[in-house]
Amino acid sequence: MADMGSFQEAVTAWAAGGPGDPARELAERLSVRTVVLLEGPSDAEAVGALASRRGRDLAAEGVCVLSMGGAMSIGRFAGLLGPPGLGLRLTGLCDEAERGYYVRGLERADAAQEEIFVCAADLEDELIRALGVPRVEELVEAEGDLRALQTFQRQPAQQGRTPHQQVRRFLGTKKGRKIRYGRVLVEALEPDRVPAPLDALLAGLRPPGAPV
Repeated sequence: MADMGSFQEAVTAWAAGGPGDPARELAERLSVRTVVLLEGPSDAEAVGALASRRGRDLAAEGVCVLSMGGAMSIGRFAGLLGPPGLGLRLTGLCDEAERGYYVRGLERADAAQEEIFVCAADLEDELIRALGVPRVEELVEAEGDLRALQTFQRQPAQQGRTPHQQVRRFLGTKKGRKIRYGRVLVEALEPDRVPAPLDALLAGLRPPGAPV
């Protein structure tokens, strides 16, 4: 049975040089209206976690949350999914350092008017600041990673860095860890402490005519 995961796979295969018809057919069958272009899977986990917390079923709303595998892929995906391709609405979340890739990629796809939400450093940085380092360390302990974090913090390369910087770096040191904590950190947020870029992104995904 076709679902949004099937559409994500079809688009990724298309971007890698495969045929576009499967993605085109699935977009129509699933009534896809918007694609959220994200740099990586940890961002996708965070967006999905916040949507779930707020009782949203993005797939049912016609929203595809798509991990591109890097900001430099934005031009290719925007060209396939935006005005030159499927004609879908595009939006996304990116790091400040990658803003230029998003701007240029959307411009090349004639989608420069689409709204992109920018994190000050990256989404992990935003989430750590929203929660505070002590709370993040509690979550790390609950996940069974406290000893690994403490060992990491004692490494010579981490001396001189702030606890915030150490925790942020730690989340990206093991394959899959950043993805897992993308969801863990979002699920621990107080409702009024959701980072502004993530909050605004989800708010902008409301279906047409939905109450604000």
